[in-house]
Amino acid sequence: MSKPPFAEIAFATAGVEAERRGDGDMILRSPYALDPYPASVPAMLHSQAEQTRDRVWLAERTEPAIVDSKWRKLTYGEGSGLLRHLGQAFLDRGASPERPVMLLSDNAIDNALVQLAAMQAGVPAAPVSPAYSLMSQDYGKLKYIYDLLTPGIVYAGDGKTFGPALEALPLGDTPVVVSANPGNSGHELIDELRQTEPGSGIDQAFASVDGGTIAKILFTSGSTGPPKGVINLHSMMCSNVVAQGQLWRFLDQRPPVMVDWLPWSHTFGGNHNFNLTILKGGTLYIDAGKPAPGLIERTVQNLREISPTCYLNVPRGFDVLIPYLQRDSALRDNFFAELDMVIYAGAMLPPNLWAALEALSIEARGERIVMLSSWGSTETAPAASSVHWPIEKAGVIGVPLPGTEIKLAQSGTKMEMRVKGANVTPGYWRSPELSREAFDEEGFLRMGDAGKLEDPDDPKKGLVFDGRTAENFKLTSGTWVHAGELRLMAISAGAPVIQDAVLTGHDREELGLLVFPNPDGCRSLVGESDDAGLPELVKREEVRAALKKGLAKYNEANPASSRRIARALILTALPNIDANEITDKGYINQRAVLENRADMVAKIYADSDSDVLVIP
Repeated sequence: MSKPPFAEIAFATAGVEAERRGDGDMILRSPYALDPYPASVPAMLHSQAEQTRDRVWLAERTEPAIVDSKWRKLTYGEGSGLLRHLGQAFLDRGASPERPVMLLSDNAIDNALVQLAAMQAGVPAAPVSPAYSLMSQDYGKLKYIYDLLTPGIVYAGDGKTFGPALEALPLGDTPVVVSANPGNSGHELIDELRQTEPGSGIDQAFASVDGGTIAKILFTSGSTGPPKGVINLHSMMCSNVVAQGQLWRFLDQRPPVMVDWLPWSHTFGGNHNFNLTILKGGTLYIDAGKPAPGLIERTVQNLREISPTCYLNVPRGFDVLIPYLQRDSALRDNFFAELDMVIYAGAMLPPNLWAALEALSIEARGERIVMLSSWGSTETAPAASSVHWPIEKAGVIGVPLPGTEIKLAQSGTKMEMRVKGANVTPGYWRSPELSREAFDEEGFLRMGDAGKLEDPDDPKKGLVFDGRTAENFKLTSGTWVHAGELRLMAISAGAPVIQDAVLTGHDREELGLLVFPNPDGCRSLVGESDDAGLPELVKREEVRAALKKGLAKYNEANPASSRRIARALILTALPNIDANEITDKGYINQRAVLENRADMVAKIYADSDSDVLVIP
């Protein structure tokens, strides 16, 4: 039975230029020249304010913890007008190009103003993952970042909430600015800084800001060591959203409306979504929810009230949201009512989630919403490739953006994707050796991600993400295991038990699976009223049987030793952020989990352990 048609939205014509080399490498380029782009992110905001002064730019709940509290709104004109005042205040307190503004805060209007005011003053903004302040037990990453930055100012959204983290830092005489609840007499309120009279200092500083000025320092998750401070130039961020807009032409037909939780301390939410909203004069509703129990309810309420035109999320976010859309037709219909597209990025969307979203869109509108993807990293601001045509399944990551080149270079059994272009970082903050090592002999950034053409004979059909080159391993037979691909298939096969998983089997005879369970999914199998804790819940026979049945069915279609999952173990200890096992966006670090849970890996291969599921 044929599927309903896709909703119609405007794209640039798909195309790519491919240069095939004799050594097997390939260079892919966009057929479109990169359009001129603004000199800086604040300049982009000021330009938009001149055109749409009274349009709402940002909105947030007045009481984030109260799901249906009123919206506080900020227009483009209001936001633009505040940057000179705050920028002057930062300069007065000692911030400079060598002494950034460090932000400890969740997404909020004040967070946005602090970042852009720092940029207006020619000072790098350094938003730090709130998890390092609020979820960490030892503040190790936070203290490392503080020492690396040597900030001129530290900003925290709430002096009480972030108080323990601030006390853990060697602040000395570094000024601390907060939006609420100053922790001591030395903390200043952001409202007081707004009253600063701007002078020639801020105007001279802004006049010197151009594309080569450092706008942000964004920190990687530190999966293979301490976090790295990725330098983000204004030219990187501005060129990137302009290039994206050239391909997604539907953004010019009406200003985008986004409901977005993705943290601004990361490049997806903080660069792509935030900057794209400004470029196109859209409205961003700041979602204080997260894909976690007790927080997803905030997201659901926001989506009951606001119909987004663009909805962007990571796979974990969709995984947690979809059950609410399936249970509540009014929520579903409001979510899809104005939607132009759905985009997932950061990791591949498991097939079961793709199918669920597609089915929901058909139920709501009688047509398939276009689902898109993009690929890149913190170092590419973030997009290097983008899908700009309807696709039938997850995995396709598009073609290079205008102004970007992607090299496919041989790396073992895979082709590593490497990037060059206006969107690529010059390197890492105060880390010259890391900066040198990041690039190959032709100046392409080494990404560590593998890719291949969807159709080797037709490059314009796009690239397909082919896993992380470092995640693949060999069994004792010498056979390669492509971990990224199999992980997604296992998550789909093990639904609803599996929320995420890590493959085992390096130098073993057979594959195993460490399973991070989905509590809601497990509870749906045993009854909603079952109030057992996670350790007891995952031992229920209904849960174990469902996982075993799903993986056994997967094995029927994948009998080869490099694909067949022979054993599984459901974990009860959640991923640990201090141990680098997970980021605050829900990405699982495969290597860190395997290293930290070596005892669990050994347990999988212990024949006598009753907790281990042996899969037929």
